[in-house]
Amino acid sequence: MLGGSPITLFHVRGIRIAVDWSWFLVLFLVIFWLSRFYGDVLGQSSTSSEAFGLAVLSAAGFFGSIVLHELGHAFVAMRNGIGISSIQLWIFGGMARMDRESDGPATEFKVAAAGPLVTLAIVVVLTAVGLAAVGTEEFRRAVLVESNSGVSGVLAMVGWLASINALVLVFNLLPAFPMDGGRIVRAIAWWKTGDRGSATRFAANLGRVFAYVFIGGGLLLIANGDAFGGIWLALIGFVINSSARAASMQTAISSRVSSLSVADVMDREPVAIPGELSVEQALDEYFLRYRWPWFPVVDAAHRFLGLVVKDKADEVPELSRATSHVSDLLEADDGSFRIRDDAPLDTLLSSRALRRFGALMAVDAEGRLSGVITVEQVSRALRDGG
Repeated sequence: MLGGSPITLFHVRGIRIAVDWSWFLVLFLVIFWLSRFYGDVLGQSSTSSEAFGLAVLSAAGFFGSIVLHELGHAFVAMRNGIGISSIQLWIFGGMARMDRESDGPATEFKVAAAGPLVTLAIVVVLTAVGLAAVGTEEFRRAVLVESNSGVSGVLAMVGWLASINALVLVFNLLPAFPMDGGRIVRAIAWWKTGDRGSATRFAANLGRVFAYVFIGGGLLLIANGDAFGGIWLALIGFVINSSARAASMQTAISSRVSSLSVADVMDREPVAIPGELSVEQALDEYFLRYRWPWFPVVDAAHRFLGLVVKDKADEVPELSRATSHVSDLLEADDGSFRIRDDAPLDTLLSSRALRRFGALMAVDAEGRLSGVITVEQVSRALRDGG
């Protein structure tokens, strides 16, 4: 990100949707340019209320399209046990912040492909609406952003949204890691070789090739007088190159623990609180005894339910503690607090949840709590090289 604290807009199924300050620059530029376009389409001034209103609606539609694209990634990731802390939009698009890497090539492919599939669906729906409304030729002119297309302002907006989403789709499918196309390439290479490290290096190197192409293309545009387009393309190239380099460096680190799983380094005797225990007993027998700020909570079958935090238990009135249960205070698990115990250890190297909580709960295939893995344990494994 370019700096500054992200601004939270709303939440979707517990996922925080936030924007970086740089995103407002994009909205301003889109609205400014589209106001002129819609003014030409309507034969009005770019400052007219109708032209400006259509520009604002188009910008909102573009914003919504990017959010839907990222939600596509997020929902598929969550279905595969990967927690999503937030979706953040910034000057170059959006990013779903996953708590860990995919644990297999199939999961990687599904998560990477989900966003482009959502964008493709948006393009198909908008195109169907436009074709049904004005026919092929007129809608084609609207999609090409021709101000004399002869369509209404609303259909011009539909055409612009269809074209911009098609552009987003094509751009995202370029095999330049860490974009979606590059992640798809990594998933395929991972599936073919069985080695995530080598697959990541291959995709990252390919991403850096595209990054240099973008930077070179940007410089060429600047030399030909298109300073804005050239700077924009070159900046995209720099961002891709930086991300690809970071991925290569992380792969070099993860190769040191590539043979280890979470189960190899976790604490196999985690202290957990039964969900049916009273708050009074939890405070006396666990928080007072161990002096920990939180504990995992399990059901009668020892399945992991979530976390209970001491501050929340302390808030329960003393008269109610004997009749209140720990399960009533649960920080319910949405996938952010857990990791499969058979997952490769290097999937935790990019785990935001691990950094945030200091530990993750390890569970078996049935969701039973089997251990706890901490930042210190991961760091020790890295230091010892497995």
